[in-house]
Amino acid sequence: MLLLVVEDEAKTARQIRAGLENAGFEVEVAASGEAGLQAALRLRPDGLIVDVMLPGFSGLALVRGLR
Repeated sequence: MLLLVVEDEAKTARQIRAGLENAGFEVEVAASGEAGLQAALRLRPDGLIVDVMLPGFSGLALVRGLR
């Protein structure tokens, strides 16, 4: 199962990624709203974990755009 983590804090993104990979998930990380949108459209992940406050545009705007 592929998960996309959209998180602008590098340390937090690494911790989330490590935990999810240890649980058996395949994980991709994006560091901004725009990068997250592009990755989601390109990768078509099974799930998203999105920070609300992102550079570019918010995580809420990202999720609304994908819906």
